[in-house]
Amino acid sequence: MTNRSTLRAKVIAACRRLFPPPRNDPFRIVAFGDSLTAGFGLKTKEAFPPVLERRLRVDGYNVVVFNAGVSGDTTQMGIARLESALASRPMLVILELGANDMLNDIDIDCTLANLEKMILRIRASGAHILLAGMRATEDKNTDFKRRFDAIYPALATKYALPCYPFFLEGVVGDPALVLWGGLHPTAKGVRVIVDRIAPMVERILERVGARTI
Repeated sequence: MTNRSTLRAKVIAACRRLFPPPRNDPFRIVAFGDSLTAGFGLKTKEAFPPVLERRLRVDGYNVVVFNAGVSGDTTQMGIARLESALASRPMLVILELGANDMLNDIDIDCTLANLEKMILRIRASGAHILLAGMRATEDKNTDFKRRFDAIYPALATKYALPCYPFFLEGVVGDPALVLWGGLHPTAKGVRVIVDRIAPMVERILERVGARTI
């Protein structure tokens, strides 16, 4: 190889290192939550993450949505397994936790602090966050309900996060959309949730320049 050819090869190699070709890797989303994310009582394909992934792909986004929901998880349990969820290097985390704290009357300050710790850790990982809010059930006393319901708007304001106010909006209270017990969505209920939350997810994808299919 001549000196000129050698130099040209080195320049090309250097350019490839500095300006790698675009990759077609999907935009990685982690749905990190409890049974509402995990798909309690449903088939795997009927759970929130795969239904959301299908909706986003139909809408033209090259995404994969990982199901990191564990039934029964409180916010404290979420902290304990957050690192394993972040190991997949998500670009967006949908944080859906707190319902079990509410149902088990866990101290509201603890719930708030745990969610705050997770927000800070997710943000430190470089991932974007969509906070999925929860509201206390009507059987809780007025003071508890007021304080619990204020958690998610307060965190969204403090950390300038997009927040879907109530994950079960349009579902809870409708017998056709919830399983026995009235809290977990049916397959149809999940589709209602996805229809409502997908536009917010897509606004985030647009803002961060997620690849389209």
